[in-house]
Amino acid sequence: MEPEKSIALRPKFEVESKNSVDKILEKAKQLKTELKADYQIKIIDEHLYFYFSKEKRKYYSPFLHLELEANEDKTTVKGLFGPEQLLWTLFMFLHFIIAGLFLVFAMMAYTHWSLKQSTVLDFSIMGIMVVFWFSLYFMARLNRERGVPQMHELEDLMNKVLE
Repeated sequence: MEPEKSIALRPKFEVESKNSVDKILEKAKQLKTELKADYQIKIIDEHLYFYFSKEKRKYYSPFLHLELEANEDKTTVKGLFGPEQLLWTLFMFLHFIIAGLFLVFAMMAYTHWSLKQSTVLDFSIMGIMVVFWFSLYFMARLNRERGVPQMHELEDLMNKVLE
């Protein structure tokens, strides 16, 4: 997988494994105890979550979520790389605040326009909100680029589990 070339902030992928779901879960449980110092592995039903240990974790460190789906003779593995949940929640909160302010000032601009008043301040603030929105996106891209080496580490860990 090449997350460097992906536009999405949370890249998704899908792979096939010859092993059964139970065999993959057993391998994950085994690696969970072996690699406890470097990684945290959470197993919930047929979902696997791979995190870095607190010592190796940075604010931009990704996590990997795998969903296992059993087929006749193979297992379909759907994966999702994402930022730390707290960081993603803050990121989405800021997006909603910026979008809300943009809409409020758009309504105010329409009201001022229909009352034949000046709309310069309203459109200026709307422009600033657009600049903030693009800034948030590019900051998120920068953080994802910083986390790409760790994404490859998590991908290697996933490949060990799927072997």
